[in-house]
Amino acid sequence: MGKALHVIGAAAVGFVAGILLAPKSGEETRKDLKNKALEAKDYAGEKADKLKNAATSAGKTLKKGADEVSDEAKGFAKSARGSAAVVAGEASKLGDEAKLRAARVADDAKRASSHIQKDAEKNLR
Repeated sequence: MGKALHVIGAAAVGFVAGILLAPKSGEETRKDLKNKALEAKDYAGEKADKLKNAATSAGKTLKKGADEVSDEAKGFAKSARGSAAVVAGEASKLGDEAKLRAARVADDAKRASSHIQKDAEKNLR
């Protein structure tokens, strides 16, 4: 880092010395300095515009991506709600079916018990 600063410092001193010692009048030197300053200002403005455009573009891209993710999440949530409703409906149907079958089994068991009791009574007489 120290060598780089020495090189930059030496270049700056050389530039200033070149301007001050150039065989130009003071007015020409001031005009050249003004022109260089305007060029530097224009260059900085162009770079600032490019940076602003890049930032704006990146912001738009980021917003678009966030919107797409949001839409996808909303679609997933809607699908999950629909699936949950279908599963709940199926569970309700299966519960009803289980109750019906349990009632049938209980009735069959009562009938079988009644038949067994009647057969037992016949055989015991």
